[in-house]
Amino acid sequence: MLSPSVPPPSPRPRLKLLGLMLLAITACSPDFELESELASTQLSDAELKAYSTLLANVYFKDRADLDLLATELDLLEHVDHKKGFVAALLDQAQYEDLRARGYRVDIDKEQTLLLNQPRESDGQIFSIPNYSCYRTVEETYSSLASIASTKPNLASWVDIGDTWDKATAGGGGGYDMRVLVLTNKSIGGTKPKFFLMGAIHAREYTTAELATRFAEEMANGYGVDPDATWLLNHFELHVLAHTNPDGRKLAELGYSQRKNINRNNGGTCSNPPTSSSQYGTDLNRNSSFKWGGAGTSTSPCNLTYRGPSAGIEPEVRAVELYMDSIFPDQRGPADTDPAPADATGVMISLHSYSPLVLFPWGYTTTGAPNAAALARLGRKFGYFNGYGVCQPSTCLYAASGTTDDYSYGKLGVASFTFELGTSFFQSCTTFTGTVLPNNLPALRYAFKAARRPYQNPAGPDSLSVAVSSSTVTAGTQVTLTATANDTRYNSNGYGTEAVQNIAAARYTVDNPSWTGAATFAMTASDGLFNATSEGVRATVNTSGWAPGRHTLFVESQDALGNWGVPTAVFLTIQ
Repeated sequence: MLSPSVPPPSPRPRLKLLGLMLLAITACSPDFELESELASTQLSDAELKAYSTLLANVYFKDRADLDLLATELDLLEHVDHKKGFVAALLDQAQYEDLRARGYRVDIDKEQTLLLNQPRESDGQIFSIPNYSCYRTVEETYSSLASIASTKPNLASWVDIGDTWDKATAGGGGGYDMRVLVLTNKSIGGTKPKFFLMGAIHAREYTTAELATRFAEEMANGYGVDPDATWLLNHFELHVLAHTNPDGRKLAELGYSQRKNINRNNGGTCSNPPTSSSQYGTDLNRNSSFKWGGAGTSTSPCNLTYRGPSAGIEPEVRAVELYMDSIFPDQRGPADTDPAPADATGVMISLHSYSPLVLFPWGYTTTGAPNAAALARLGRKFGYFNGYGVCQPSTCLYAASGTTDDYSYGKLGVASFTFELGTSFFQSCTTFTGTVLPNNLPALRYAFKAARRPYQNPAGPDSLSVAVSSSTVTAGTQVTLTATANDTRYNSNGYGTEAVQNIAAARYTVDNPSWTGAATFAMTASDGLFNATSEGVRATVNTSGWAPGRHTLFVESQDALGNWGVPTAVFLTIQ
């Protein structure tokens, strides 16, 4: 059952909305980045004491020092290793402690002023004032449940467990944790799976909404969009839009809540929550794989508090058990054991903010056994969203007990974290204008790659697939065209991916090639395969085809023999 409300912290003050820190900036400059050389002057001592939260660049000595700071502070996903600083949110005590310990701490006056602008809240939890593009927990659940009720052959609304508040005696109402599963139930068999999760950190507004809109795009596209249709016929999409709904209810009131709301872990934490002290466990530090290592805190009020033991939080247990149930275990027990090249499954955990695509390992700077293949798939994502693609422990700082380390480390699933946008409370202008359109295609590619995530991204994309006529009588010859392109990678500053010439292209009818469907060769439009991007074509003979709509699948191959993911087009026989 849904909880109709979650009581806010008491007393309820004038709220300090963290999103105002970047709201004004992102409206005029979506590519905003924190800089070491601050444009504004430092705050005076009197000004410093007037603000509850400070935005600062903290200068570290080396990587070990950075990892230490990650256990103490609310670090943002912005690190400049050349200049030696990391962006952080500080309270007065933390600022004074850092200075006393000899750290250089540069306060950004302009952003600190924005950060501390108050917002009056009327206490509503069924709407988010000034953020109409984001649905509340209840609205999200209602939207996704509606898909299951109106499309019963395509969707299921699955209860995978309870939140802390629901599972704990004496807690609030809490929530069921719900996954929307999308697939054509009339087509059986074992299907590749894409698990997409959002809002494990409560204050990160964009994440649940992006996951929800992707689910809606796939469900509403079924029968209309050729790719959405074949994907849901042959694959499964699992969407957990709210991984931390208890904490999200606090964030919807404007609080900087990151963690769940476990109030039984000890400590006397701030109530209302702040960016330096709050009740709860960081669910992205509590996973049972490599729990308790670098980048975690043992202090219950700290924002990266790892919890008293591995996988103890009910939200984490629910996610891990669910992933264990839908993905096969494809990786050996040793840290150095790779998943096989033909391993299946993709997992993406959506976070904010800092435009990054991150892949395991997070707990160590050592590369994962499948690091090259993970980076390659990440660079496909980077092509679409323009984000940097890197291993978090090297481009940011170490983090242990994370969800993506668990799904890759235990199960061998190709796993990623997307850090979306430029703010926790991202403006609707930036979300709808940049975050959403740049990331929906990346998620669609992830879904397509779920069958062979370590192989297909090495192959070319098949683009602009079209037929000369979409409706014909049986026996009519139809021209099928496409573009095969092997160049669509971008790490945005973190390395390059080798590209090859196109070597071949093929199509199948009604079913993809891996089902055993007959394949038909396509030719280079200019007569020769000798470039990294080629037009391809074929003449399709429809003699003997049954009336109705058919699907043509196009795949392309590079000179090393790698086949890319397919793209489809409909062709109707009258």
